[in-house]
Amino acid sequence: MITSKDNEKLKLVRRLAERKHREREGLFATEGEDLLATGRAAGREPALLLTEAGSELGGEEVERVALDSASSLGSGSRAIAVWPQEWAGAAEALCVYLNGVRDPGNVGAIIRAADALGAASVALDPDAADPFSPKAVRASMGSVFTVGLVRCAVGETPAPRAGMVAHGGSWPPEGHPGTLCLGAEREGLAGEAAAACDELWTIPLAGAAESLGVAAAAAIALERISSAAVHGGAL
Repeated sequence: MITSKDNEKLKLVRRLAERKHREREGLFATEGEDLLATGRAAGREPALLLTEAGSELGGEEVERVALDSASSLGSGSRAIAVWPQEWAGAAEALCVYLNGVRDPGNVGAIIRAADALGAASVALDPDAADPFSPKAVRASMGSVFTVGLVRCAVGETPAPRAGMVAHGGSWPPEGHPGTLCLGAEREGLAGEAAAACDELWTIPLAGAAESLGVAAAAAIALERISSAAVHGGAL
């Protein structure tokens, strides 16, 4: 049983809170029994599993105080798992491309929406947040285990490409894009990503809000695409 906060395995978990260490180690951590179960249901197995002593959750038991020292949650966790990062070799249609989406909560929520609404992959440009950060993983509700994740340039995503913009695009969508492109909430689609889009989509708003959050826009557009696919055309 692990009793010391200075145990090397607990030190590893604490290091994985930082992106540079996740990238160096090729690992990421999850907290909680739900994410552990989701990862295993997806056919993954943690490289390291640390669990509260007496919890009977398997893995290596850790005294509660020591386990809490490695937790990023205020309430602590009964299970902390360390997993190998898995990246897909290429973006596949339907792909969601994230251009400069730096908020990890948004990245995780978009990965969850992509999983729920039938996208095969989520591609991220170099400026997008790390999908394996603790906040992104929690927001994905475990969809990081089931959606293909890719780091690539927009030109490496499947064509045709549709870009979501706050103003000036068409709606409802017609046809089925290979890639749905989304930009950061403040800047929107920019540069090469914007230029690569074959068409632009804007979701009409009925209320006083000036725009939707990027995760909400992604979910609405993906639902529209998936509905059109089911019914054989644009709706």
